[in-house]
Formats: sequence, structure tokens, C-alpha cells
Amino acid sequence: MELGQFSVSLAVKDIVKSKAFYEMLGFITHEGCGSVEDKWLILQKDTTVIGLFEGMFEDNILTFNPLDVRSIEAHIRKNGYPIDSETQGESGPAHCILKDPDGNVIMFDQHQ
Repeated sequence: MELGQFSVSLAVKDIVKSKAFYEMLGFITHEGCGSVEDKWLILQKDTTVIGLFEGMFEDNILTFNPLDVRSIEAHIRKNGYPIDSETQGESGPAHCILKDPDGNVIMFDQHQ
């Protein structure tokens, strides 16, 4: 099962300060992937990807970008784990969200 690109989605208090901090560490903003005005950004350093999100959710989220989120959702269900937010529709962009046994939020987010 291919989980896709992994990133951490961080719930930040001040996107301007957080952006400056991660740029200081060498992260570069992905053009066209959010903005300070939109209150979300995607940054990358080498193969490490992080998202900064101000006011969108309370907790940090482990995020995977698979090519087929629906098959991953089916696999999770088949193995007896509950889905907190189910995929919508039969094809195209979608996401599902669940929690691991310790309450950490995991999102599988298919862009296409």
C-alpha cells in the first residue's frame, strides 16, 4: 500500500512568526501552496515537508498524500479501525481522517 508523500501539518498561532522561524532553518515556501494572507503555507527543505495552518484546526496532523485515498480508507476499515471523517464521492480529490491509538490525528489527503 502506497501512502504517498508524508508531511506534518502544524497548527500555528502566528503564521508570520512561524514562517520566519522555518525559513531560518532553511525551509522554502512552495509557490502556489497557500499564503500568509490565506493563513496557510506549505514549506519544504530537502525531502521534509511541513504545512503551517493558522486557525484551521487545534492539533498537529500527520498527513499523507496518496494517489488512492479510497483504497487506504477501505484497508483501514477492513482492519477494524474507525474513520473520523470519511472520503466523499467515488473519484477525484478526497481525504479521510482518523486517530491512532494515542489520539494523534492522521489525514490521508488525495489532491487529484
